[in-house]
Amino acid sequence: MSYKEFIDKVRPEFEKTLKFLEGELAKIRTSRASPSLVEDIEVDCFGNKFSLKQLAAISSPEANKIIIQPWDTSYIEPIEKAILQSGLGMSSVIDKNIIRLSLPLLTEEYRHSLIKILNQKAEETRQTARHWREDAWNKIQKAEKEKKLSEDDKFRGKDELQKLIDEYNKKIKELVDKKEKELL
Repeated sequence: MSYKEFIDKVRPEFEKTLKFLEGELAKIRTSRASPSLVEDIEVDCFGNKFSLKQLAAISSPEANKIIIQPWDTSYIEPIEKAILQSGLGMSSVIDKNIIRLSLPLLTEEYRHSLIKILNQKAEETRQTARHWREDAWNKIQKAEKEKKLSEDDKFRGKDELQKLIDEYNKKIKELVDKKEKELL
């Protein structure tokens, strides 16, 4: 058994964590409205929770407008309620069978609050990465105690894990910096 096996097993978890962050960052509005801003809002409908994209067609015909067209008119009220509770600060207007969302202008204050959210999501991602590093490190230590791994390999594994976490922290920082530039 080699420490590299533990590293190879944990690497996909780091990739998933990074992909999740990319998805979360896509939901943070920059200068243009995008369906990704609202598509994952949870809507409480008929006692179950659904993502908005499961209940409606979502489009963005203009830079600051989003149009939501529910598959069924009975979804309109729960969708509007979920949007109001989402904290995105969008005003909604119901026009027959369509919900029109107007996004607020990006004021300096609003941009800074978005940057705070951005940094919170980055920190959550770093915590998840640290969790996976800790998990792999515990498995390496256990293998060394069970004499399946030499002490030298244990410390090589620790060094490799640190390199991996440094690599992903750098990727996280690059993603956050890019999004922050878009916001400012």
